[in-house]
Amino acid sequence: MTDIAPPHVAARPGSSAGQVALILLALAAALALAKPYLPAGLIRPPEWAVVPFAAWFNAAFAFLRDDLGLIHVTRAIADAVQWCLDVTANLLYGKARWPRLGAIPWSVIAVSAGMAGYALGGLRLAFLSGGTFVWIALMGQWQWAMETLSVIVVAAPFSVLLGLVTGVAAWRWPGFERVLNPVLNIAQSLPHFVYMIPVVVFIGVGPKAGAIVTIIFSVPPMVRMTLLGLKKVPDEVIEGGKMSGASRWQLLTRVRLPTARTEILIGVNQVIMQSLAMVVLASFIGMPGLGQKLLQLLQALRIGLSIEIGITIVLLAVTLDRLSKAWAMRLPVHHQPGASWAQRHRLLLIWAALVLACSALSLLHPYFHIVPRSQALSIAGPMDGLMNRVIELVSPLTQFLRWFLITWVLIPLRDFALWLPYATVLIGLAALGWAVNGRRAALVCLAAFGLIALTGWWDRAMITAYTVSFSVLIACLIGLPLGIWGSRNERRAGAMLLICDSLQTFPSFIYLIPVVMLFGVNDVAVISAVVVVATVPLVRYTIEGLRGIAPELVEAAEMSGASRRQMLWHVRLPLALPTILVGLNQSVMFALFMVIIAAFIGTQDLGQEMQRALSTADVGKGLVLGSAVAAMGLMVDYLVTSWPKRFQEN
Repeated sequence: MTDIAPPHVAARPGSSAGQVALILLALAAALALAKPYLPAGLIRPPEWAVVPFAAWFNAAFAFLRDDLGLIHVTRAIADAVQWCLDVTANLLYGKARWPRLGAIPWSVIAVSAGMAGYALGGLRLAFLSGGTFVWIALMGQWQWAMETLSVIVVAAPFSVLLGLVTGVAAWRWPGFERVLNPVLNIAQSLPHFVYMIPVVVFIGVGPKAGAIVTIIFSVPPMVRMTLLGLKKVPDEVIEGGKMSGASRWQLLTRVRLPTARTEILIGVNQVIMQSLAMVVLASFIGMPGLGQKLLQLLQALRIGLSIEIGITIVLLAVTLDRLSKAWAMRLPVHHQPGASWAQRHRLLLIWAALVLACSALSLLHPYFHIVPRSQALSIAGPMDGLMNRVIELVSPLTQFLRWFLITWVLIPLRDFALWLPYATVLIGLAALGWAVNGRRAALVCLAAFGLIALTGWWDRAMITAYTVSFSVLIACLIGLPLGIWGSRNERRAGAMLLICDSLQTFPSFIYLIPVVMLFGVNDVAVISAVVVVATVPLVRYTIEGLRGIAPELVEAAEMSGASRRQMLWHVRLPLALPTILVGLNQSVMFALFMVIIAAFIGTQDLGQEMQRALSTADVGKGLVLGSAVAAMGLMVDYLVTSWPKRFQEN
């Protein structure tokens, strides 16, 4: 037996599309070979064809800011946000602002987090959440962590409220949803720095700018999850509400939203994680806290202290993720009829007793209020020593890899990407699009990279494209085999998915610590960080795709005598392909974002220019660069989502 295929696995696309794609590919190759004889206008976009998008954006922003007076509105909003930040700053780390109560003792916050964890997820989550704040306090990082949390505590509720209202409006009016969907697609394809530049222009820098950019960045996932939850409410539930005499407002607030509770709370989870990621990155616009400290330490190459801060950020990310997910999955608790108030609120009473005890301890001994840096623990010294020994041990290998990759792989690939005429790239991408989904996909590819050509940033974009392409290729070579191996049995799959879930909660900055430690500040470190980030979704979705195949299809193939190899290549992988492609799509998006973030440790790509635009508050340049990155991401998203549909149609 040599060929096994499930009945519904589609045939290959028609030969006509393949022939057109081959013709286009041959034309692209001919143009590349004929480069010495091509006019300059086919090698690089001519200057007269470059559209001054940046000047237009800057003019539009100047009109909004100065002529329409939008800056006064944004400053008023910023002042309101600043007032909220002053309150949280006073309560969390004692900033001299209203209500002037002073900082809550770290011991009180730690036991409160522990009790929240116990109420939502039991003893293990209690140890994780309470232990995280104990670690922060004992390591002398309390103020930095509270500076970070004081912004999240303000930004996340605003994002949830805005996302909830917008999601309900999109569900209520289909026309608004049709307009909103492409806006959300573009918003979720833009790098983090693009959000920061307009905020710096309208708001300035500092905590309030960090809070506002966090609010804007975190809204889209809440909108999507609210819309999804409302659409999934069963019709019979709505009919039951109508039969009980509920008004339209009561149907929304007492029937639809409570029924969509799980999806909405998952949206809250995503808002919290997005908020932490952006607050850490907002250190580039003067946001104090853990992100700013980590950025300073990485720039100074102080690895031991960087690891300390990195552990704290990871613990916070995992804790916030687990708490919010536990809240989303938690079912309402129903007490026995006739239960007393104390029985119904047992955990609340325990929490109040612990808070009183910790408050008394903080009055008796200041160590339980805040741990001074001079008395804090530190693992920086031992970690520096350990890392030095590790670096010495692996130095021959890392130096060889760095030399080999830079000399024989990265520089040649970069030079080849820059050598290619832009006409060759455009026609080659059109060939790829035509092969995937015909004329429409070819036009999408031409439009995406045609826009990049018109921006005047072609060479920088090609460096970004080659970095992402090479990183995703390496990620596929690592992630797909790992995913296949992890899907072999339930226990292994559960362990791998748990690791992937944990890694996806880490803010992007964290991935820079080990690569800088091993490779220094260069292109290899950037590639390594991008590969790690891009591998995670590939492993996750490969496992989920292979584990999600219907058992009857697998049994049918086994009964036909398929070997294990045939089962994998002719049954499991084709059936899991749509799910695996979702992982590939996310891998490319994560790689694009990571390349932009990692630009400050290497590469001369769009990310480096975006950071320069941020430092000079050049809105036009930043939006143009962000649009170029978004165009790449949206093109890949269209191709990856169109490919399975093309096969199903044939």
